[in-house]
Amino acid sequence: MTKPRTGQAPPPLGRDEFHLQFQRSFADPAFDTVKDALSSVEQVAWTNYVEGHKSPVTEKAGPGFADPDYDLSAQWKADSKQLATLEIQQKDARTPSRVLLICGSARNDGSCPGEISKTWRLTCLAQEILEAQHIEVDLLDLSLLTSDYDKHIHPCKGCASTAMPLCHWPCSCYPNHGQRQTNDWMADIYQKWVAAHAVIILTPVYWYQTPGVLKLMIDRLVCADGGNPDPTSTSGKNAEKAKDIELAGWNYPKHLAGRAYGLVVHGDVAGIEGVRRSLSDWLDWMGLIDAGAGALLDRYIGYYESYADSHATLDKDLAVQDEVRNVARAVAMAVGELRQGTLSQPDKDLTKPRPK
Repeated sequence: MTKPRTGQAPPPLGRDEFHLQFQRSFADPAFDTVKDALSSVEQVAWTNYVEGHKSPVTEKAGPGFADPDYDLSAQWKADSKQLATLEIQQKDARTPSRVLLICGSARNDGSCPGEISKTWRLTCLAQEILEAQHIEVDLLDLSLLTSDYDKHIHPCKGCASTAMPLCHWPCSCYPNHGQRQTNDWMADIYQKWVAAHAVIILTPVYWYQTPGVLKLMIDRLVCADGGNPDPTSTSGKNAEKAKDIELAGWNYPKHLAGRAYGLVVHGDVAGIEGVRRSLSDWLDWMGLIDAGAGALLDRYIGYYESYADSHATLDKDLAVQDEVRNVARAVAMAVGELRQGTLSQPDKDLTKPRPK
């Protein structure tokens, strides 16, 4: 076996440090009245942390898995089964066409900014066009990470870089109850991607990059590109087994390939072209198909103008509003061709000499 390199992670927390970490979530004096109850909860949490209760509710994997007797997370097993069901529905010609609209801005009026984002408004324009063509729309507003109570997209842990089979589809890194890494949104988000025939990502530029809320989702979609649908084959997170499997030959399955996509990237100073290209490159790599040049939009809204008046600037920029509508129209046409089997994919049946 190829041995994993180790020595980076710090040692586990001691009891006193764990106490300080745990209590930081309850600094509000309102919790003083339940101090004794919190101490009892803390003790249970400490035990779970020490004993590594990642997935406390498990069941036997059962038929169809490499190790049917493996104690598999019950939640992961249910999530995986749901994705398989949605994949069948997505490919069924009798089901309605479905487009996933992703609002990638972190701003909304339910958190500190106190105002909706321009991205949200553009997303609504695209939604109107799609629904007018009788396409079902699934709206994913990533700004809810900043405004909803205890909602998270936990960061990717980089399992794929140890060995691709260690990265499970769907992701099995979360929830990790012993580490208090819970309420992960990605299980629902995977379902939205699988159910869709096309995806449109709309995003502003933050410091020459996508907003953090969007990047969190992008990183956690690595399991959709080469991820292992059978965690029992690696006995969960056994790095040595995963390395052996990859070195013996791995086929890097593309679980979301064949869906169409469009992009809307906007900014006010710089960075729009770089962000649009990086998103296109990522989606192309995963095997999605762009809906043509008209579906890949990058535009400045109020170039070097004030932030305070940016919504008024968007009000006046009728051209960019129509360009966003055209992105939706192009994706709608691509979905129609995709479902009829006429969407051109010249490289579809080519064998890649470098499957990674």
